Amino acid sequence: MDFRTGLELSFLQLDASKPVSSRLSAVGERVLQAPGDLVVLPEMFATGFRTDAAAVAQPMDGAVVASMREWAVRSRKAVAGSVAVADGGGFRNRMLFVRPSGEISWYDKRHLFRPGGETDSFRPGNRREVVEFRGIRFLLLVCYDLRFPVWSRCRGDYDVILCSAAWPESRCDVWRTLLRARALENQAWVVGVNFAGADAAGRYAGSSAIIDCFGRLRAEAPPQGAACRTARFLAEEQSAFRERFPTALDADDFTLTQ
Repeated sequence: MDFRTGLELSFLQLDASKPVSSRLSAVGERVLQAPGDLVVLPEMFATGFRTDAAAVAQPMDGAVVASMREWAVRSRKAVAGSVAVADGGGFRNRMLFVRPSGEISWYDKRHLFRPGGETDSFRPGNRREVVEFRGIRFLLLVCYDLRFPVWSRCRGDYDVILCSAAWPESRCDVWRTLLRARALENQAWVVGVNFAGADAAGRYAGSSAIIDCFGRLRAEAPPQGAACRTARFLAEEQSAFRERFPTALDADDFTLTQ
């Protein structure tokens, strides 16, 4: 493949009902088997969504981060997903982007899920993170961030949104709507990956999806069960659309303050 024109993007929708004790090794096997150049995992994929941060958070040199680095190096793919991390005397819901070299970039979830108690134990991030991989620029988001269009507005700085989530079944229609809205308003592809099934925190919507810059569904997982899906992102197609229909030139200017 010519990496200047496209990448194969994959997601792994996970079944939350599977035992946490065996999840890390099982996810690792699926990452190694997944097609594509980039594999995206759900929010807190190793533990399930938890608000008792002290019980599940690991340091950046812990087993979960080390495993992600190993998967990326062995598979020669980038691996992205959210992890509960103990850092700087506090806890972060941190989305990691691990390159095949083992190099790690990360984004700390800005919009913590207040209705679920996430603000009680986690600290919010204060910066956006756009990472470049093989010529493609990726904006990192985590779950509830998807509801905030100003934070995720494309200012000519990214091509694809990667969103790791633990989105509840009761708001499945919202999940699908927001994925498509973020794609349409930013003329960008969106990879949204979720849990399916249920755990102690609740039931999840599944329905992970890859949406293109036209708002079209390129790949989708069912509401239930684990799934792997892949779609090829075409940079030239997206660039041509942005030039032909340049909504960014008419976008309202704004400045984000921390």
